[in-house]
Amino acid sequence: MLHTIIPATAADIPALVALVNSAYRGPESEKGWTTEAHLLGGQRTDAAALRDLLAPENATILLGRDAEGALLGSVYLQRLPAALYLGMLSVAPAWQAHGIGKQLLRAAEDYARRHQLPTMRITVISVRHELLAWYERHGYHRTGAVEPFPTDPRFGLARQPLELLVLEKPLA
Repeated sequence: MLHTIIPATAADIPALVALVNSAYRGPESEKGWTTEAHLLGGQRTDAAALRDLLAPENATILLGRDAEGALLGSVYLQRLPAALYLGMLSVAPAWQAHGIGKQLLRAAEDYARRHQLPTMRITVISVRHELLAWYERHGYHRTGAVEPFPTDPRFGLARQPLELLVLEKPLA
């Protein structure tokens, strides 16, 4: 379980790159259930992309650490005019299915409430049925909106055509 959940700083970027890439891509990711390695080749993120995500005032990455300070998970949050966008929820493969993702999701929703944002918004790759089901079990619903998958190779190389479904959860 997580001992602390705190905002990331620039000093955390190297550890974040390792965590996110291990959760989504490569052989390490296949130890967990959130792997995208069968859908995308290459990396999930890099240091430059994470610096870009952390740069705006309306964005943060929350880090989840255990009692010894080990980084077990993270989640990207961006405040929008009427919603909090949640992305890149990452849990170290060895810690997946231990409640870490649920704790980070709860922390993100608390963050939205503190910032008086009434809605959570996420995007999920349409063919990630198990991940869509996980979010739906946590109160998220499909909006019907679809977004194109990014074509920037910094986010990976698609092995098939992909699109993102938009899901939301009201917090009232």
